[in-house]
This record gives sequence, C-alpha cells and structure tokens, in this order.
Amino acid sequence: MTIREMGLQAKAASIRMAALEGEVKNKAILAVAEALEKHSGEIEAANRLDMAAAGGLDKPLQKRLKYDQTKIAASIEGLRSLSALPDPVGMTQRATLLDDGLELYRVSCPIGVIGVVFESRPDALVQISTLCLKSGNAVLLKGGSEALNSNRILAKIVKEAAISAGAPDGWLQLLETRADVSEMLKLDDCIDLVIPRGSNAFVKYIMEHTSIPVMGHADGICHLYVDKDADVEMAVRLTVDAKTQYVSVCNAIETLLVHKEIAASFLPRAAEALKAKNVQLRCCERSLPYMEGAVPATEQDWDTEYLDYILSVKVVDSLDEAIEHINLHGSGHTDAIVTEAKEAASRFMALVDSADVFWNCSTRFADGFRFGLGAEVGIATGKIHARGPVGLDGLCIYKWLLKGNGQAVAPYADGTRHFKHIPLDTSFHL
Repeated sequence: MTIREMGLQAKAASIRMAALEGEVKNKAILAVAEALEKHSGEIEAANRLDMAAAGGLDKPLQKRLKYDQTKIAASIEGLRSLSALPDPVGMTQRATLLDDGLELYRVSCPIGVIGVVFESRPDALVQISTLCLKSGNAVLLKGGSEALNSNRILAKIVKEAAISAGAPDGWLQLLETRADVSEMLKLDDCIDLVIPRGSNAFVKYIMEHTSIPVMGHADGICHLYVDKDADVEMAVRLTVDAKTQYVSVCNAIETLLVHKEIAASFLPRAAEALKAKNVQLRCCERSLPYMEGAVPATEQDWDTEYLDYILSVKVVDSLDEAIEHINLHGSGHTDAIVTEAKEAASRFMALVDSADVFWNCSTRFADGFRFGLGAEVGIATGKIHARGPVGLDGLCIYKWLLKGNGQAVAPYADGTRHFKHIPLDTSFHL
C-alpha cells in the first residue's frame, strides 16, 4: 500500500471515528490493554531484537528504546486510566441564544487525521495511538527506525484490538522509513495536523517541508531557579529529582540558576547530592568554587539539551536576571522556581514565557499523564490551540452548531430584528 493510499484510508476512517460513541472508544481502549497483556511475551521478544541491534546508541537512548514487562504494565495502567476519563468529543464549550429560536453552540470535535513522527520509544506508540482513538482521530505513525520490530507488533496489536471493539478499519497506519515521512508531508488533502517529536533541526525540517499545520516542540532546555528565599533542603531535593529522576526526557532540567545570596549555602550541598548521582557539573565562574569536581561552562552550555547526566550551573544577581536568562536561552518548555517568597514566585510565573511554569516542584511533573490528560501525544511549546502537554483536549478542535427555525439574515440586516446574544447554560445539548 502506498503512503497516499494509507492517507486516504485514514481520512475515510476519521469521518467514522468522529461519530464513535464514547462507550465504543472506551471499549476499544480496554481491548488494547487486554491485547498488550495477552501478547506481552511477543512484544518483549520483538523489543529484544531492537535492543540487540542498538548497541551503538547512547545509554539514554537505549533506556528509551527498552520496552519490558515493567513498561508494558505501565502502558496497560495508563490505558485503563485513559478509558476512565470523560469523552473529550461532543462537549458544549459555549452556548448563546442569538435570538428567540436561534441557538448557537460551540462543540468540541476531533481534528481529523493526525500524522505523528516520534522518537525510539515503543511506549510512545501505545500512548499516541490510544489518545488519538479516545479523541476520535485517525493517525499515521512513524517511530524511530531503532524500534522498528517493536513498533510493527505494537501497531498490529493496537489496530486489531481497537477494530475488534468497533473502531473503523484504517484508523491507524504505520510508516516505517524516512521516505514514507517525506510522502506523508505531501498529503495536505488527507492529513490535518503533523506532530513531530525530536531534535530542533528535525522539527524545523518538518515545518519547512510541508504545508500541513505543524504542532510540537524542539529542544527541552528546562531550568530550575533557586531564589534567595528558597528552602535549601527543598531546593537540593528538587534539583536532584528534576535532573536525575529520568535524564533522557525533555522535561529534565539542563540548567540550574542560583541567586547569589544563597549560593554559598546551597551549591556545596547540591554538588554533593548531584555527585552521588554521577552528574557532571559545568559551572560559571561564580559557581565553580562552590562545586567540587566541576568544570568551567561555556556559552554553548546555556543553549544545550544534554539528555544526560550533565548540568550547567549559573549564579545570577537577581530574580529578573534569572527570568531574562530563561527567556533568552530556554526553549519555552518547562521552568521552575524554588522560593518561599510568594511575590517572587508570582513575578517568575508571570514573566517566564514557557508552556509550563512551576513553583516549588520538579519540572518532571510536566507530563500529560501527571496532569491528568490521559498521557500525551507530545509537548507543544508554540502558541496555537494547544500548549504544554498535549493530551485529549489538544487533539480536539471545535465546530459551531447553529439551531434555527427558519430564520433568515435579511430582517437582522435591515434592522427589523435584533440579536439578543444571551449566554445559555453549556449543559444544554442539541
């Protein structure tokens, strides 16, 4: 089957997907969960083939690629949680009485066909496909070539389980090569949205080679700022968690900013805790004396997403300098402040121009599942209809539905009749 044929099939399936009842979609998601459990041995066997061929990959990438019983169980748990969430489709977001007998509703609906290109994480295929299923979208998926065997069996399991429960044939299509992606990017008559997950250069390439709308993020250059009024013990704990809980993800911090007035009390303790986790420290001139074993940072470090046990550290003179640094060098993903001063936190959260801005908690909370969105199809750092973790709501758009009783525009145009524009209770439905 050609990529165009896949796109046309997905387009046809998307019409039926949009009309699926919530009960059918939930049944399909639970069927996927059962199928993953039933075929877990086959999935692991396929993943071992990928792992065996991935010896040349960096350790963080190998960790992402691995899909064992623990990760399969986590996927199953996530699917059951997803099935319990409210149906995002058909929700009345706004209702207005334009005039007697003339009612306007803004109602959520699926985007249609989503094309997603993602990294070498087999669990991402499960998350993305079932989020599209729950939100009523058809999807074309292209995972990393390193996970080809894993993706093949997972796509087959997910697709067949969902179809057996009532999803239309053609709702999920798997692409396998870079050439397939190039062909997909030409399908502006079939695909409604492309979501690329990967490097900055890759996302820019996608944007430059398609006329299809693109939503996504490039780098995950996240910051933790330790304010002068921070609780030192809390700051150390959050630094370690935000950097090392899982280093190879986009919401792990890459730069630690520290107010000059707390540097002497905080940095040595942070260095000790980070050293215990084998983190390499790259420090500015002012932080270097406080952090044993560190090396000098370069200007390039402030703009680098390491995805590894490396952390750049900089001492700043003020809250405003920290904000300026983040807005200049950050990627608009997730940034956090540690402080006991509400005024400082409020200013930080108002002025940092990122999709996720946190106070006294780890940047690792920037995740669709943790936000209660039913996992995520990706992170959006742009400023369109979705921003931050893109879950079910981000995979929906809306349509305007107008219910009348024979009204024409002429009486309103000549002034015979006038609009009332009275808000209606959004619990009303057509």
